[in-house]
Amino acid sequence: MNLFRLVLAATVLFAHAWYIAGRGVGPALHGENLGGWAVAGFFVLSGFLITRSRLRTAAGEYLLHRVMRIYPAFLVCLLVTVLIFAPVSLLLSNGSLSGYLSTAPSPAQYVWGNLGLQITQYDIGATLDSVPYPNAWNGSLWTLYFEFLCYLAVWVLGGWAFFRRSVVPAATLFVLSVLVWANISVATTLGLDQNFVLFFKLLPFFLGGAVAHFVIDRAGINTIVGILSLAVSLSLIVFVPVWGGQIAAPFLAYGLLFLSSVIPQPSLIARNDISYGFYIYAWPVQQLVVLVGGHRAGMAVYIGITVVITAIFATASWWAVERPSMRAVRKTRPSAEPVAHNS
Repeated sequence: MNLFRLVLAATVLFAHAWYIAGRGVGPALHGENLGGWAVAGFFVLSGFLITRSRLRTAAGEYLLHRVMRIYPAFLVCLLVTVLIFAPVSLLLSNGSLSGYLSTAPSPAQYVWGNLGLQITQYDIGATLDSVPYPNAWNGSLWTLYFEFLCYLAVWVLGGWAFFRRSVVPAATLFVLSVLVWANISVATTLGLDQNFVLFFKLLPFFLGGAVAHFVIDRAGINTIVGILSLAVSLSLIVFVPVWGGQIAAPFLAYGLLFLSSVIPQPSLIARNDISYGFYIYAWPVQQLVVLVGGHRAGMAVYIGITVVITAIFATASWWAVERPSMRAVRKTRPSAEPVAHNS
């Protein structure tokens, strides 16, 4: 599924390009731009892969693998932002690094404020004061916190025998999560914060992927069911506002997994999963290209430039951080045990 996740990451870059370049929100459906729908695709695939991983590994091993898959590259991304992207942006806009370390919020505050995956600090000093989308160095990282919460939910659920035995518990939890999202306006009435809202916006997609795992694990992938699943998911997404995407999640997961089984991917992409790095580096690259005026050449050129530069950073992240981190934790696992990884 590396190819599909890379396509989804590229879709996020495409969607973000419009408002980072000051060109509006770009293509959207039901008030959600294409980036939001690509994130939904990420979460349904993640729900499938992570559920499979949890049911095939011990609790401690699973948690270690999940931390090492997501956190080292995340931490390096924060450091690259304060050591490369932000200083370069200040040089481009002001001609010097004067005040970089001391102007609040400082680079240290940016790293420290975001260490726990929950993004609470988006800007660094005055480094992005002059761009169309100011004071935000990485508007993509916020989803990682909620993805890791989903990892923890499956970590707990996977320890219970009743969850492992059939699709019913996962399906029940999925339906309940959709009901919560369909009535999310009640959260405001009860005074629940934005994190609650965002979690239940994304949780149904993840649980939908978990439901798809149980179905596929027991019955495999059927071509007719795969085609029908794609049709049903697209219909629900297009014609049912608010909660149509969430209720479509199991069908979307099945459909994407069906496509991944019939559409070949280049061997280079199959061996090297740069989708996570592409996702976490796209936004800061886009901001930097805007600073040098790349967006003035037109959206096609701007997007093309950012795709190439982001791919370079993503490849470096894969080879220097992600791949070594995963290999380090897998050295202790039995060779016959299957492996599932996810961004």
